[in-house]
Amino acid sequence: MPFSFSINKKLKNSLGRAGVIETPHGVIETPAFIVVGTKATVKSVTTEQLKELGAQSVLANTYHLYLQPGDNLVKESGGLGKFMAWDGPTFTDSGGFQVFSLGAALGKSVGKIAKGEDIANYEERKDEETGSEGDKPKLVSIDEEGVDFKSFRDGSMHRFTPERSMEIQQNLAADIIFAFDECTSPNAPHQYQKEAMERTHRWAKRCIDSHTKEDQALFGVVQGGRFEDLRKESATKIGGMDFDGFGIGGSFTKEDMGTAVKWVNEILPENKPRHMLGIGEPEDLFLGVENGCDTFDCVAPTRLARGASMYTKNGRMIILNSQYRNDLKPIEEGCGCYTCKNFNRAYLGHLFRANEMLASTLGSIHNLYFIVNLVKKIRESILNDTFFEFKKSFLESYGK
Repeated sequence: MPFSFSINKKLKNSLGRAGVIETPHGVIETPAFIVVGTKATVKSVTTEQLKELGAQSVLANTYHLYLQPGDNLVKESGGLGKFMAWDGPTFTDSGGFQVFSLGAALGKSVGKIAKGEDIANYEERKDEETGSEGDKPKLVSIDEEGVDFKSFRDGSMHRFTPERSMEIQQNLAADIIFAFDECTSPNAPHQYQKEAMERTHRWAKRCIDSHTKEDQALFGVVQGGRFEDLRKESATKIGGMDFDGFGIGGSFTKEDMGTAVKWVNEILPENKPRHMLGIGEPEDLFLGVENGCDTFDCVAPTRLARGASMYTKNGRMIILNSQYRNDLKPIEEGCGCYTCKNFNRAYLGHLFRANEMLASTLGSIHNLYFIVNLVKKIRESILNDTFFEFKKSFLESYGK
């Protein structure tokens, strides 16, 4: 099955749409949440459990698989899907964000999305944090050809170029891969965002030129930070290149995320899919869909679950809180996940207090089920013309 994208229905008075992505390993009904399996595994959850909770696709990480166990071993195993016993569609990211997050942002609590106050305070602290080169990473070395970086595992030096990222991702053999980009800090000033964006555009062309695997779709990545002029320029440039779809990089404030996504998707070709990189909070998913995104990925559901934080329709539940110690109800009444159908809050809290490994598994199953099926419900609401009513009722209940 060759790669293709079709739109089933458009959301009235917005950029949202419901569609279908076809890949060599099956279809993805969009909007869809793509489960993150960083190292060819979704932490504490088996592939059979992923299928049972409704996951359509898995995204793995180029940076981590390159360092361990090595992309050549994955290739020899038959590619990412066979390596992890997942027979559905697969994604790999380019490794660019990890080079950034384990370099410039290391130890600074800086991610893809900043809060407004972070931006306001940026100028007064940038010299202390980054030295005379502004927001240019100190623990990585970026030049026109690529990036030198230290392994987070053992401190060994490595180099990624657009060509090398393509080579690694072709070895990993995912159905959908991303062009190598420079993911900047949300706090970076306009000038550096512009330099990084222009470098990302040049690298995008090199990724297209070096990508030779015909059964693998290549997505370009739009950057530009929180700046409207840069976002629109990047969408125009990347959207004009011969990509199969597009990724939208982070690096903007949470407060205006919907606006920044809209700037981009008003320009990107309508007939190609758009993936929102690293976004997965319920309120953000509604914003992303409404403003034209088709797929999303994020580690939040499993990361929160390992910390005993569970999604519910009324907001997050900290299962270790004292009021749940003797509570015999499921995490959420009416939830169809394996955890809620078989176990109660008291038992799950007991597992966490006892440091039992099953706690992470049961919590992750619930959180993934919640997010995966929330996006499926969003899709259904587009198809039956109830999106805005569903969004309003959900967010009111969720407390946003």
